[in-house]
Amino acid sequence: MPDENLRDLNAFVVVAEEASFTRAAARLGVSQSALSQTVRNLEERVGIRLLNRTTRNVSPTEAGERLLSRVAPALEQIGQGFAQLGSLLERPSGTIRISADEYAIQSLLWPALEPFLFRYPEINVELVTDYGRTDVVRERFDAGVRRGKLVSKDMIAQRIGPDVSMAVVGAPSCFSERKRPKRPQDLSDHACINLRLPTHGEFFAWTFSGGGKDLRVTTEGRLVFTSIIQVRLACLAGFGLAYLPLDFVSQDIAAGDLVEVLGDWRKTFEGYHLYYPNRRHHPPALSALIDALRHRG
Repeated sequence: MPDENLRDLNAFVVVAEEASFTRAAARLGVSQSALSQTVRNLEERVGIRLLNRTTRNVSPTEAGERLLSRVAPALEQIGQGFAQLGSLLERPSGTIRISADEYAIQSLLWPALEPFLFRYPEINVELVTDYGRTDVVRERFDAGVRRGKLVSKDMIAQRIGPDVSMAVVGAPSCFSERKRPKRPQDLSDHACINLRLPTHGEFFAWTFSGGGKDLRVTTEGRLVFTSIIQVRLACLAGFGLAYLPLDFVSQDIAAGDLVEVLGDWRKTFEGYHLYYPNRRHHPPALSALIDALRHRG
């Protein structure tokens, strides 16, 4: 329905409710002559008189009564709908779906979400663990979290975390019979615990940095997991070396439960970014989360 019809119908309803063009004009904030012309335009379009006018009174005709009985409730519902939008902006609600890898969820999203959820009790959050280059629009996510270089160029990306340094670690028992590796190639002499990316089935590559170049090494061992939490636990138990974010195992290293090797070859990846479609207006719940994460970036 054209906007002019809604505007003119609203004018008609207000005049019928006030039974006066003067009072209706004051209520709508327009001149009496402009209001009269609006109602006449509506009557011309529908082809029938809607209001009886006298010098002292204004009342709906039979056609006007029928139209009023249908239109007035509908306009009231429209007004309530806009009022609810206003309250939504003040108190965001609804469900936010986010795609992120496991480390991003644990190290960045959950620390921000815990106070966020207490602040906004009407917001629900669904976190989906995913290591692929997820198309958040096609998969119906509100946003995704990936390292900067993995974000598509057509997305709005906002950095929410520092660079991520990777570390090769092992329990002290791993080096009781075998020498500590001095070069990435020496990992072939050690049992290594691999992470299989659940999204597309590949092993997470052990990547090192040296001499201005990156080096990828294929590692082997008895254990393969799809979760870095299990990789860390198996590493702590002495089942092999693991390739994990340094921040994820820093406390274990400080406590002496794990030992870092190949520190001179440590690879550092660009930090995580929150990304979402380039839309002019976002759901209030997502806007609130973006703001919360922005202050942590």
